[in-house]
Amino acid sequence: MLVVLAAAAGWPLVRTIWFSFTDAKLSTLGSAGFTGFANYLEYVDYGDGTGEYFGLLAEPGWWSAVWNTVYFTLVSVALETVFGLVVALVLNAEFRGRALVRAAVLIPWAIPTVVSAKMWAWMMNDQFGILNDMLMRVGLISAPIAWTANPDTAMWAVIIVDVWKTTPFMALLILAGLQMVPGDIYEAAKIDGIHPVKVFWKVTLPLIRPALMVAIIFRALDSLRVFDLIYVLTPANDQTKTMSVFAQENLFQFDQFAYGSAASTLLFLTIALITIAYIKLGRVDLGSEGR
Repeated sequence: MLVVLAAAAGWPLVRTIWFSFTDAKLSTLGSAGFTGFANYLEYVDYGDGTGEYFGLLAEPGWWSAVWNTVYFTLVSVALETVFGLVVALVLNAEFRGRALVRAAVLIPWAIPTVVSAKMWAWMMNDQFGILNDMLMRVGLISAPIAWTANPDTAMWAVIIVDVWKTTPFMALLILAGLQMVPGDIYEAAKIDGIHPVKVFWKVTLPLIRPALMVAIIFRALDSLRVFDLIYVLTPANDQTKTMSVFAQENLFQFDQFAYGSAASTLLFLTIALITIAYIKLGRVDLGSEGR
């Protein structure tokens, strides 16, 4: 397994990191020359007492992509966690037709991301989209909104689609945690007359915390490297450009393979550091007693 991982993931990662320290282009990958940290940050002295920083860390476009990625991740994962928890609690209850509802809830997650993005792009179209038509019929808006083109709504359009598509995934993982909670606990709480809200905060939430944290970290990893949804739904939009989209543009569209490799390397380091910090800060001690 380690050999397969090293071949499938480790070697491409090492190559990408190496190219980030070179002047590689798509046509000259085999003869790329070493340039050090020039792609990341380089100070150019003009010889007259002035100079200027160049490189990825000095480019405003990169930091804008970083902020877009972080903002998208925080908002989308937070909403998906809340909605996923609500859906999981509903699906965990006993009612007629529960199996059918569980299957129906998973449909958005089963649809490929590219298909979802194109479907919502049509729905959000400012001329013939059904979303604008519905909102205008109920009086919430007075004129059609270009959801994916308007700078004020483009990011929220992406978030809406992501939440719609991925909430079922969160609900599925949280539901698995709920299924492992012993039913005797709820029966004892009911006999003692404890309010259901208090039972949720004091019993249910602590017991499903491991499953909840796994769901959050899985979704956070996906959100930090989001590409296909934004690339299809809002192409060439600076308001929604993420680190992955920034790297792809430089790698293949602008023929700056070394620069794009540097962006990919920083994206990998960002995800790795956030993951390590999340695991360390949110570690669940299953062996603790009375704490």
